[in-house]
Parts: sequence; structure tokens; C-alpha cells
Amino acid sequence: MQPPPNPWPRLVARHLLIALTVLAIGGALGYLLEAAIALLGALLAWNLWQLYRLENWIRRGGRSEPPDAPGLWGEIFTGLHQRRQRRLRRVAGLRRLLDRYRESASALPDAVVVLNPDYRIEWANQTAARLLGLDWPADEGRRITHLVRHPEFMRFMDPDSPPRDALNLPSPVNADLWLEVRLVPYGDHQFLLLARDTTHLHRLEVMRRDFIANVSHELRTPLTVLYGVAETLEDELEDQPELFDSVKLLREQSERMKLLVDDLLMLSRLETGSERAEQDWFNPGNLLRNLVHEAELLSGERGHRIELENEPGLEILGTENELRSAFANLVFNAVKYTPPGTRIRVQWKATPQGGHLAVIDDGPGIAGHHLERLTERFYRVDSGRTQDRGGTGLGLAIVKHVLLRHDGQLHIDSELGRGSRFACQFPAERLRRAVGEAEIARSD
Repeated sequence: MQPPPNPWPRLVARHLLIALTVLAIGGALGYLLEAAIALLGALLAWNLWQLYRLENWIRRGGRSEPPDAPGLWGEIFTGLHQRRQRRLRRVAGLRRLLDRYRESASALPDAVVVLNPDYRIEWANQTAARLLGLDWPADEGRRITHLVRHPEFMRFMDPDSPPRDALNLPSPVNADLWLEVRLVPYGDHQFLLLARDTTHLHRLEVMRRDFIANVSHELRTPLTVLYGVAETLEDELEDQPELFDSVKLLREQSERMKLLVDDLLMLSRLETGSERAEQDWFNPGNLLRNLVHEAELLSGERGHRIELENEPGLEILGTENELRSAFANLVFNAVKYTPPGTRIRVQWKATPQGGHLAVIDDGPGIAGHHLERLTERFYRVDSGRTQDRGGTGLGLAIVKHVLLRHDGQLHIDSELGRGSRFACQFPAERLRRAVGEAEIARSD
């Protein structure tokens, strides 16, 4: 857009011509000073009048056509009017864009809530009323945590809690609806709260869990009988090589299936939250020493070097049997899936973030693209190697669910050729010091 021409040269020339004419006439009549004073007074009065018209026009909102004025003042009035018209067109365009955005967000099947840095509601679509019970604009300015009071949601929105990608919880409006909630940061410390109806997925997941639990329970008894019979036949047919090998294979495979069913049942109990045992304070030191001893027996002639680094007197609040299962999976996996002679370290200590149990090995490591899927059921990095070692593919899934029941997280760091680190992180409120034990350990 080409800028308008500069009006100042023409304005200065016109004013000089008028001033010279008036002064010439005044000088010819012998009133030069009076003519100069009159000229300045007229100029001042003219500009004050135009300033009054400008102020009056602006005070009235500038909605009407600008006052007519010659020269520079006309340029000023016209320029201000054009600038205002451009601003109004820009505001109207932004308003139309905002209306289209709100219409599109309102049409989404997911709940969308715009939050400010304090988690106060700035806008919400219609689906948010159906899924979350929000009423916009009546709830504008209210904190989302004052309206959705589910304990898991409160922890999810707490900035001091460990970050989570998503949260699944029942709808505060209808307990039969299940929602997947996500918090997405954007802009200048703004947030989008997204809630999606996942009721059908939740029902399918419940059906899957019930099916696995029921099938595993029904298989457990016949497999136990099959394993017992195979074990008995193996003892009886030891002197008949042509039958002994087949019975031995039958016993080994039935034992493997029995272990798989046991793991499936345990994972089902962890997922459904059934049979939640009472949690109590205990010191994992003895538990870890027993696990290290069992791992040495498992290693046998493979000669793994297993070291325990235990912080004395550090207790944790939890279910000992469940945590033993989780820790055992990590320690025994390190023995099963690392070469003979590998060094394995088991650490239990307190960190600024809370309790920390780590199993570190100097084995071959795991490729990065496997790490995110290691805790999936039956996921195998190397299916052939896993079958040779007798694994069920459920160990890390059990570890993950045990940690969830203890407010913990599993962190896996590994790199090919540089070993692996499996770390269980527990919140600080689940730790305490057993002062008497710590003092005894230091004195020893």
C-alpha cells in the first residue's frame, strides 16, 4: 500500500503566502506589529477550533463521519477515520474467526475446556457440560478442581505430582461413563483440558480382563493335575528312554503353562484391584538379600556377579508380597537375559524424589525402539531367547501394576552395548527412617 503524499510542503507554502500578504498590507498601512499579532492570534484560534472539533469527535466515539476541514487538519481527520475503519474491520475479522473456532470446538464430540495458568475456566464447549458437568459461561473464572472433585483428577492436576499423559476416571455426571482426560499446555502458560468418552473401550477392557481371569482360573486346576501326573510318570519311566523324553517334555511344557497361568491370575488381580492387601511399613533389606541369594542360585554356573547396595534403616509403606514379586521380576530378568559373568547391581536408597530401587546390569542392552513397549503384556524383545529362558512375557507388566498400586513409577534406561537400568521410584511420603536399625548398622 503506497503511503499518502506529504502535505507539509504545500501547507508551509500556503501559510507563508498568507503571512507575507498580511504583513505586507500591515506594513504598507503602518500597522506591521498589529498585523503580526492579529496573524498569530488568528492562527492560534483556528488551531484551537480544530482541536476542539477533533476532541469532540473522538469523545463521541468517532463513529460518525469526521468533521470537514481544509489542509492538514482535513488530512488528520481523514487519517484517523480510515485507521479506525481498518481496526474495526480487523476486529470484526478476528471476532468471526473466534466464532468459527468456538463453533468448531462446540461441535467436537470431546469436551474442550480452556484454562488460564491458575486452572480457572475461560471457555468450555457444550460437550464439557455433558461429560464433566461444567456450565459455561456460569462457571467462567472458577477453578476446574473446585468443580471436578475426583481424587485422581485432583492429583492429575496437581503440578507437584508426577506428570501423566492421560487419566482414566468415571464421569462426575454419570458414573457409567468413563473418560480419558488430557491436559495440553499451549500459548503463554495456557492449558487445554480435553476429555474423551472411552466407555466402550473401558467395557471391552473389563470384558478382556474378566475373560483372562476366568480362563486362567479354569485352566489352573487341570494344569496342576497334568503337571503332577507328568512329574509322577517322569519318575516312573526313568528307565525307559523312549518314553522318558516325551514325558519330560510334557512336564516342562505343563510347568511353563502353569507359570503363565499364575502370572495371568496375578496380573488380573493387580489390574482389577481385587484382594487389595493391607499395606504396612517394612524394611526391604532382608527381602533384597534373599532375592540376591536366589538370583545367585538361578545363575548357577553362569557366574553372574550380583551386588547389593542397601541403605540401612530405610523402610517403605506397602504390601511386602506384591513388592517382592515386582523386585524379583527385575532381579531374575537381569540374570536370565544377560551373558554369563555379567555384573548386576541391586540398589535400594533414598533420593530427593523419594525411594529408589534400581537393578543395573552390564549386559548387551536393549534397542531404544523397544523401551516404550517393554511393559506391554507378552511383548518380547527376542522371542526365541525368551522361550529358551522360560519367560512368560508378563513380568514387567506385573512390575508396572504393582508400582501403580504403590504410587510408584518404572523408569527404563538402556542402550545397545551399554547395559540396562530398571528403576522403581516411590514417593517420599511412602518412606521413613527406622532410627534404631540405622544406628545399629552404623555402629556395626
